[in-house]
Amino acid sequence: MNSEYMLLFRGTGWDKNLSPEEMQSHASKFMAWFERLKLEGKCKGGQPLQREGKVVSGKGGRNVVDGPFAESKEAIGGYFSLTVADMDEAVAIAKGCPGLDYGLQVEVRPVADGCPTLKLAEERLAEHAMA
Repeated sequence: MNSEYMLLFRGTGWDKNLSPEEMQSHASKFMAWFERLKLEGKCKGGQPLQREGKVVSGKGGRNVVDGPFAESKEAIGGYFSLTVADMDEAVAIAKGCPGLDYGLQVEVRPVADGCPTLKLAEERLAEHAMA
């Protein structure tokens, strides 16, 4: 049975020292990798993310500030949604990312079946009821 995983691409300054030709070559390699994964039925889709946004925090979302504020080398620049056999296969796909050669990092995360916090709350309620 297949499971869902997210590949989160971290890093925003990978292109600083590349010529326009090198940037085009890298973009072509990245898109070919993406299209191959889609054709193989392993990647359901993915999108790049804009470098700016908002961060909402505080009770009731009262704080809204420009962001994200992660260090630029850690900022998430995009994602892929995978459907593969297991974590090992997802990691193997991540290792094929052409951006790794330019300093990108790929975080591999399993997609939860449900909200882990809600599941924990239900377990605690059940434990409390049994006590």
